[in-house]
Amino acid sequence: MNRNAITGAAALAVTLGMLGLAFAAKPIYDTFCRVTGFGGTTQVASKAPTGAIDRPVAIRFDANVNGLPIRFAPEATRIDTMVGETTLAFYKVTNTSDRPITAVANYNVTPHKAGPFFNKLECFCFEDRVFAPGETVELPVVFFVDSAMDEERSLDDVGAITLSYTFYRSEGEQTAANTQVADERLK
Repeated sequence: MNRNAITGAAALAVTLGMLGLAFAAKPIYDTFCRVTGFGGTTQVASKAPTGAIDRPVAIRFDANVNGLPIRFAPEATRIDTMVGETTLAFYKVTNTSDRPITAVANYNVTPHKAGPFFNKLECFCFEDRVFAPGETVELPVVFFVDSAMDEERSLDDVGAITLSYTFYRSEGEQTAANTQVADERLK
């Protein structure tokens, strides 16, 4: 093989490798965040803790909407609980439009260092939700703060955790909306 063929093959291999890494980046990053709690990513628990410890923690609730015709708010802006105690909270969503809305909620907690210790047992954020026109729905979230947080000295200053959700248009609905706009332009 001549030198140009080797250089071309190497460039192609590097290009294909970079393309593969680009497609793998989001799943790898999402997995990293779930495992480490990076960026305030919470954990998903499969079972409730066995008991609470005598360490109070205030949980604050935040709700945001990104470009959707819905009202979204927590039913309570704060709940006082104990580390290790299973807690239930509700958010309320109202579709203010005249058509169904399919949305998904992203979430995080602050301070970010509390993310690995904030565990959800049940959450409306685990899947896309469809809200009928004018519909109001209460959405539960069941969670606990892992008692292992009490052993982490860097978290001694954490007396409050904010759980924040943002509703976005789901990818499927966004694709359908873009297709509908394109179809209307062609008419």
